[in-house]
Amino acid sequence: MATGGSEVFKEAFMRNKLALVLAAVLMLTGCGSAAAATSAAAKEETTSAAVEEEPTSSAAKEETPGETTNAGTDSKTDKLVLYFSRTGEQYTVGVIEHGNTAIVAEMIAEKTGADLFEILPADDHYPMTYQELTDVAKREQKDKARPAYKGQLPDLSKYSTVFIGAPVWWDDWPMIMYTVFENNDFSGKTLIPFSTHEGSGLSGFDKKLQAACSGAEVGKGLAIRGNDAQNAREKVRGSVNGWLTELGF
Repeated sequence: MATGGSEVFKEAFMRNKLALVLAAVLMLTGCGSAAAATSAAAKEETTSAAVEEEPTSSAAKEETPGETTNAGTDSKTDKLVLYFSRTGEQYTVGVIEHGNTAIVAEMIAEKTGADLFEILPADDHYPMTYQELTDVAKREQKDKARPAYKGQLPDLSKYSTVFIGAPVWWDDWPMIMYTVFENNDFSGKTLIPFSTHEGSGLSGFDKKLQAACSGAEVGKGLAIRGNDAQNAREKVRGSVNGWLTELGF
């Protein structure tokens, strides 16, 4: 009996010891797997955060020069706003990053739902200082220059009304706008001019536009001071909206 009990006790002891060893192994294996999973999850989270926080390049944000823009992705409007605008040093307003004419053009598009198309020089040789710019503009006018612009205008056949704007340069349209007038067919359309200026008003934009695009009908134009475009935008918005309402838009 004593010998048999000792053997039974020893066997039970060995089984318990084996069970404890197996349990310890399982615990270590489980902890190792959990630690690996936690490490992998932490690594994945860190990688995702880095990607999320990486800034988008400015080139990806910018619109293609000369591209038609509109709030909708599938524009079906019959109205277009064509405009030429300048940044840099401007008379009475200093150095600006958003052109005077661009500001007015965007207000017109917002009110009417029109597409927007900015006229950009193919060779932007215009200086950033105001005095140099006036000299270049005067020389282009004297030479009757026709500076080229980037890209092509959108398909004009889909538009019945085209608003056309620019700053007044030496009491006239900038010469690049005559390139636009002469290289495109505006016949049968209603053309509505607008200008930005510092004292010369519309400066005969309407009459000069009619002479350049004889097959079109020219509507009543609007003149906005550049200083107001920069510093009194709600006043300008009121003038733009009132003008558009008077024209039936």
